[in-house]
Amino acid sequence: MKRQQTFTDIEYANRKRRTKMDEFLEAMDAIIEWPEWCAVVEPYYPKGERGRPPRGVEIMLRMYLLQNWYNLADEAVEEAIYNTYPMARFMGIDFLGDEQVPDATTLCKFRKLLDENGITKKIFETLKDFLERHGKIMHGGSIVDATIVAAPTSTKNEKHERDPEMHSVKKGNQWYFGERLHIGVDAGSGYIHSVEVTAANAEERSEVPNLVREDDEVVYGDAGYCNMENREEVKNDPHLSQIDWRVNSQKPYTKSAPWAPGEGIRWHRFFEWQKSRVRAKVEYSFLIIKRIFHYNKVRYRGIQKNRTQAYMLCALANLYMLRQSGFVGVT
Repeated sequence: MKRQQTFTDIEYANRKRRTKMDEFLEAMDAIIEWPEWCAVVEPYYPKGERGRPPRGVEIMLRMYLLQNWYNLADEAVEEAIYNTYPMARFMGIDFLGDEQVPDATTLCKFRKLLDENGITKKIFETLKDFLERHGKIMHGGSIVDATIVAAPTSTKNEKHERDPEMHSVKKGNQWYFGERLHIGVDAGSGYIHSVEVTAANAEERSEVPNLVREDDEVVYGDAGYCNMENREEVKNDPHLSQIDWRVNSQKPYTKSAPWAPGEGIRWHRFFEWQKSRVRAKVEYSFLIIKRIFHYNKVRYRGIQKNRTQAYMLCALANLYMLRQSGFVGVT
């Protein structure tokens, strides 16, 4: 999105040091294929035939991305754009031309549009096609894993109850209430290729068929995915039954393990280490989503709304990894 340079831009360009936000948003602006992303939204976007003319698709997409990158509420992201020059510059708003930031209500309606039409999933698939065209995704192997995202436990609402679609689950000695985010990651490149969201009490192994690609021959996972080859849905599927399941063992392969004496324990430990060093790539995707994008607690009620946001966050995580790989955009 191009705009006329202002005196503020000239003054800001004379700084001795650029901020991390400035560098990040500039890199994202260069990497994202805006015409492709806007083309996904435009068939569902209001044409402005009645009522107030709608804001442009691209400016609303940019505002929605800022909200997800910095984990901001509708009112907070509107306020942040007014207060923060790099965000306003990323939005491409020309305040000299009496153009203003879309208000929180407009962003809320835009997010509802994305949710009702499954647009974030389409954007996620569009980005996957982009990575395929540029040779960034390998095939033949996947890594599957899941993480729990907490939901508000407060009952201080009109119905005096928690979100009915979220559930509790015990992990270790601690109970968690929320959702479970399942992802499938390319074993070679680390990019996310499959996403699913369920309640926290859903079994991890039951979602594996939705995360494995048709051309996968090897699947990695932690000890929570043990005995996948013995499950009925795997045995009855011609593709899944032929997969080599390289899952970490539940047994502690240590030198003092009483069940495995002798030198053979070194080979067991070596094999487990080899599986873990590949499987660790999926943890980096969760680090980006939960630590860098601060998605530690769900913002919306219901699985569907949070699934919509999960697809967007996974697409943005792929963009983040693409930027770190040195990709600077299509010239």
